[in-house]
Amino acid sequence: MEDKIYFDNGSTSWPKAPGVAEAMTEFLTKGAFNINRGNYEGAYEVESVVLDTREKLARLFHAPDSKCVVFSPGITYSINFFLKGLLKPGDHVIVTGIEHNAVMRPLRQLEQIGVAYDVAQTDTEGMLSPDNVEMLIKANTKAIVASHASNVCGTVAPIREIGGICNRHHVFFAVDSAQSAGTLDVDMQECQIDFLAFTGHKGLLGPQGIGGFLISESLCRVLEPTIAGGTGSRSDSFDMPQSLPDKYESGTMNLPGIIGLHAALSYIEEVTVEEIHRKKMELTAYFLEQVREIPGVRIAGKQSLDNRVAVVSLDFVNADNAVMAFELEANYGIMTRVGLHCAPLAHKSLGTYPQGTVRFAFSASNTKAEIDICIAGIRELLLV
Repeated sequence: MEDKIYFDNGSTSWPKAPGVAEAMTEFLTKGAFNINRGNYEGAYEVESVVLDTREKLARLFHAPDSKCVVFSPGITYSINFFLKGLLKPGDHVIVTGIEHNAVMRPLRQLEQIGVAYDVAQTDTEGMLSPDNVEMLIKANTKAIVASHASNVCGTVAPIREIGGICNRHHVFFAVDSAQSAGTLDVDMQECQIDFLAFTGHKGLLGPQGIGGFLISESLCRVLEPTIAGGTGSRSDSFDMPQSLPDKYESGTMNLPGIIGLHAALSYIEEVTVEEIHRKKMELTAYFLEQVREIPGVRIAGKQSLDNRVAVVSLDFVNADNAVMAFELEANYGIMTRVGLHCAPLAHKSLGTYPQGTVRFAFSASNTKAEIDICIAGIRELLLV
């Protein structure tokens, strides 16, 4: 990787937080014991780290209690748990115009059994008016689902206002924090969020394969477990435990992933989310300043810094986006992501469907010098 420049942090973060790999290696080599199964000291020590990880996540997202933190294989699983555990035939749900296929594909499946949905439209910058959400509420609306930040253009949704709408109309509010966790402050209680889905491998700087959700008590009372099985608790019963987090954590947990996430969260607590966000946005501002001066380059979505994260998509008007992405890596070592980013709905909202875009997503580990190389490469490839 010495001759590579990694600008694909919207897909997964790299490098991971210091200590992540070491923590996972130590767990796997010195005592990869199971929790809720083994009644011995090593298992209890691992359980203590898992509990501390829940507590770190509860603090990060301002949750009322660490018991409401549930681990899953990732944010796509979490969103499926929410949609398929809540919605029944005849129910209606509202989504935003920047949603990922992690939301849209399970909804399409549920549509086949009689669940309906409407899309609250955004403008061509990905900005969502809360009024566009509220006007779609019906008598059978069960939930509103919103991506906190677009994985295509970085635009941030007004989740505080949407949470207020949900509260007034007595519908559940689910938030996809894939692009915001670890870079924006996400307050579950202030924004009146019932279901906050997170992934560990993006802004939280942990390993792939670990994520989860935080759930409100009112939602927990009605959300059915999508997966059932052994939990290590209430083993005398064929019925799933109703207590949190066991109700939604069947089977053997991804303990190496949780151990790695624990190390990443410890790093984030030390550095602070605010400082990480500051560095990312400094780089984003520098990139936007440079790239908007290049003829033949369209910035998809917002060109300003307000209400956005460090994700920028470019549409090369007079060149093939896929060729540009290939040439940027082949000639300059710059790694990006090209295409529709598993979010065709967002691209339709932004006017970049079907050609897609080349996405540049920065981390706090990137530098202005790397951006200079990228800008020079774009100019050379476009002959400007």
